[in-house]
Amino acid sequence: MSRFQANLMLLLAAAIWGGGFVAQSTAMAHLGANWFNAIRFGLAFASVLPFALMESRKSHKPMTRREIIGFALIGLSLFAAQTAQQFGLKTTTVTNASFLTGLYVVIVPVLSVLVLNVRPHWVVWPSALMALFGILLLNGGSLSGMAEGDLLTILCAALFSVQILMTGRMMITTPRPLTLAGIQFLICAILGTMAGAALEPISLADIHASLTQVLYGGLFSSGFAFSLQIIGQRYTSASQAAIFMSSEALFGALLGALILHETLPVIGYVGCALLFLAMLTVELVPELYKNRPVET
Repeated sequence: MSRFQANLMLLLAAAIWGGGFVAQSTAMAHLGANWFNAIRFGLAFASVLPFALMESRKSHKPMTRREIIGFALIGLSLFAAQTAQQFGLKTTTVTNASFLTGLYVVIVPVLSVLVLNVRPHWVVWPSALMALFGILLLNGGSLSGMAEGDLLTILCAALFSVQILMTGRMMITTPRPLTLAGIQFLICAILGTMAGAALEPISLADIHASLTQVLYGGLFSSGFAFSLQIIGQRYTSASQAAIFMSSEALFGALLGALILHETLPVIGYVGCALLFLAMLTVELVPELYKNRPVET
């Protein structure tokens, strides 16, 4: 798979996640945050399990201890990020949540340098800042008062950054992207069930009332989109992946305006253009430099 195809996969994942913000927000009227995550990730695990088993049968080597530990840690970081995001949506808007989650577009390259000592292509830095500014413009150029939900969503962005970096590192050495997807979904489902059983009441009526959101969150936003992320990150860098995945803010804001009637200001369309320009820049500039003849 080429880097261009991988980045398109990440863009598709971001579009699905944008719809996930709406599903997560509206589901909170019926389900607690932990139960929503438990059910959605249980569905995601069930949807990816047959493909993970086929992948395992084709592999000639058993999973290593390093892979098992790495996959488990990625699952824990995903659970922590999704829990923070889900609770954050109780007291913030879909538009605010989509902007603040997009902070990982800057956090990922910073962590790449500080933790992994990996320096991204120089174009990542201006592209990341351009994407971040574009996401801010999507919200009208400011945040509508920092609430507790906003702080939880910032924590979510930091945790997602860890998940993105760890996924990128693991995909360099392992041929098991769908196994990783299945394990992280299973961990999220188990931990969400334990937390929900301890903290939140639930009934079949609650599940039925939020069935559409749960099915979207489980089969599409989790099962399909996170699998796309993992596969796509095998063929592109974590910093570039973060920029393409940050377009979930664009899709989240647009769908929030269309479905939930949240206002998308005129300046928001400038933000859309900046996001699109950032993605084009990070995709095309490395190719132009790669193809430039070497001067002698």
